[in-house]
Order: sequence, then C-alpha cells, then structure tokens
Amino acid sequence: MASQADRHILYQESVQDTEFEYEFISSTFERLRGRQPRLLREDFCGTAQMCCEWVRRDPHNRAFGVDLDTEVLTWAREHNLSQLNPEQCERVQLIEADVLEVRTDQAPDLIIAMNFSYQGFKTREALRGYFERVREAMTDDGVLIMDAFGGYEAFQELEEETEHDDFTYVWDQDFYDPITGAMTCHIHFSFPDGSRMDRAFTYHWRLWTLPELQELLTEAGFKRVTVYWEGTDEETNEGDGNFQPATQGEADPGWIAFLSAEK
Repeated sequence: MASQADRHILYQESVQDTEFEYEFISSTFERLRGRQPRLLREDFCGTAQMCCEWVRRDPHNRAFGVDLDTEVLTWAREHNLSQLNPEQCERVQLIEADVLEVRTDQAPDLIIAMNFSYQGFKTREALRGYFERVREAMTDDGVLIMDAFGGYEAFQELEEETEHDDFTYVWDQDFYDPITGAMTCHIHFSFPDGSRMDRAFTYHWRLWTLPELQELLTEAGFKRVTVYWEGTDEETNEGDGNFQPATQGEADPGWIAFLSAEK
C-alpha cells in the first residue's frame, strides 16, 4: 500500500483542516479590521489547499500561493487547482519564489504562514527579516496569521501516532538541541498491510517559543500581536477547537496556538 500511496494526499488528510482554517482566519481578520479580507497570500503554500478553499468559499476572494518547491506546485496544479471550476481557478495564482523576495501585483489583505514552516528561519535576524517583508507587502490594514506549537513534549525526542481510516500518521521528533533550539522532525505513514512510507516529509527547524515570536513580530513593526489559545473540553480534557485571545496559557505537554499580527 505504501508504494501506491501519494504522500501529498496523505499529508492533506492527516495534517490540514482547511475548512477550520478558513473560518478562523476570515473571522479573525473581520473581528480585527471590521471588514472581510478578499486577497490572501499563503506563504509556504505547498499543495495550495488553503488557496483553493479560499476562492471556493466566496466569489470575491483571490489568492496567491507562494512556495520554492517546483514539484509541490506542479502537484498542486494537477490535483487541487484542477478540482476548481475555471472561474475559481482564475482567482488563484501560484508563484514559485522565495517568500523573502516575492512580489505580487496587488497587496494582500491577509498573509498566512501555517504548519510551522517559518521555523525554517533559524536566527532572530532571519525570522525578523521575514516578518518585516510580510509587513511591507500587505495592505495598510493588513494582518499576518500564523500557527505555533509547544509544550514540554515539544522539546523531547519522541514519536506520536494518529490512526486514520486507511493509514497511520506518525509524527517523529527525531532530534532536538537545547542549546541552539534546532530540531529535526519527520512524518512517516504506515499501512494495514505492514508497509511504511518512511520520512515522507522531513523538516529542519528551530523551535521558536511564543514569547520569541511575539517579540520578533513587534520588533518587525507590527502594532499589535495577539495569541489565540485553545479551550479545553470539560468531558475529554482535550482541546475543543475553540481558539480565543489570551495573555496566559497552561503548561500543557503539547499545544497548538495561533498568532495574529496587525500592521
């Protein structure tokens, strides 16, 4: 089964939830700015699934997807953009470029950096430089929204398995250096027939903390930075999927949060 599987499809099914992300980013922007965002730039867009969700939801929405990887952008066009109707497809533009250098013909209202890809910037100077470029690129009332993860288990070398209908998703925190913050993570997939797709994806990151991210966004010139913390389901004691502005979190073993940064 592993030899016949498509790693990008598996990733989309196990990692991304574009319906939730659409609701969160659009409602957050509207709450902050009092209007609906129309032009999205999805940095590190990969398969551009969020770009497609964006234009599919509203006929007034347009999207830029930016990524350096030729292979994944080709896959996105063949598998995701091809599922849009012609009018929707015209409102998506995929750009093969460095997010530090990309130029668009119109300033985006909303720029997103999801799935922690910005952690490829491993120094304060580099990450602050990215945030500065984002701020320069957006409209005067533009907003950056990004996700982050942490908790004391984030600093450990461990594997976590999540069962899906036809496969198991394996998140592998293979290496962490407490002196530099450098980490290496892999995604593996295993299948009921015993076959595996090892290291379908590999990430060499620096694990940035929420205080560091807030400081760097402020240093980059954003006027207000907000952290959104997930609530807890009282029955299961697990996250309830409801992210609200917060100034204090909980010392959970593992968490995912969002940040917004207003120009």
